[in-house]
Amino acid sequence: MGQKVVIALGGNAILQPKQEATYENQLENVRRSSEIIARIVKNGHSVIITHGNGPQVGNILRQNEEAKEVVPPLPLDVCSAESQGFIGYMMDQTLKNELRKLDLNNSVVGILTQTEVSLDDPAFQNPDKPIGVFYTEEEAKQLAEEKNWSVMEDAGRGWRRVVPSPMPKSIQGSEIIKKLTDDQVIVIAAGGGGVPVVKNEDGTFTGVEAVIDKDRSGFRLAEEVKSDVFMILTDVQNVYVNYGKPDQKALTNITLEEAKQYVEQGQFSAGSMGPKMEAAIKFAEQGGRAIICSLDQADLAMEGKAGTQVSK
Repeated sequence: MGQKVVIALGGNAILQPKQEATYENQLENVRRSSEIIARIVKNGHSVIITHGNGPQVGNILRQNEEAKEVVPPLPLDVCSAESQGFIGYMMDQTLKNELRKLDLNNSVVGILTQTEVSLDDPAFQNPDKPIGVFYTEEEAKQLAEEKNWSVMEDAGRGWRRVVPSPMPKSIQGSEIIKKLTDDQVIVIAAGGGGVPVVKNEDGTFTGVEAVIDKDRSGFRLAEEVKSDVFMILTDVQNVYVNYGKPDQKALTNITLEEAKQYVEQGQFSAGSMGPKMEAAIKFAEQGGRAIICSLDQADLAMEGKAGTQVSK
């Protein structure tokens, strides 16, 4: 029986580390992602797709910085909207093409999505979300001094700029997304975690300079559309404990209690696997099935045959 699944694509599904950020490279990466997602649709599941935008929004920011003497730079929330738009376009196009290859005629729609956050969120005082390209330590510290950036080392992969990453309070338009999905429409939404906005006293919304973690927004989206499965696709086949050590171990089917114990042990880094496990645990707490796996094994993971599966 088909299930409703929210699929959160990592930024690496769009641009690999150290890969040149050309449109052609990113389009081909998205096409491969769409090929896997189309197989999940073929198996009878209803799909909502969200995605990261760290490398893309970082490059858009860099374009703004380099061209600021010619074109006025745009704020971070607008850059996030730009990335959501062009990634959504690539995903919409390639997914329709891959569905057609499988003789499927599901409609696909991309929704430019805003995500509500709170200005009181402590993240605004403690930027920790990596965005943009990777630098050497020397390059990153020089840029931090020149541009007043916050920088940090990112999970052993290099140094990156970090910005505030507040918790998502709600996904604007989730009720429409749910209705579309109930009608078997494939929806692309909350890309890059959604454009961060705050609600004013008069009920209006204003954008803020931040980037929302796409796994946290993915969980919020999965919760609000009443999804059965929340799948986080990343660049490793499983979640590991003691990662990078001689005794590292891949996690397969684990209970909610086991997952919480590993978090308490500090097994997962805040800038990488930490938010993914946090989101998976929250979803499993509500009775759903959370999966963390690699893109190429997503269809197998839906069948329970791959990845790290977290449930009560």
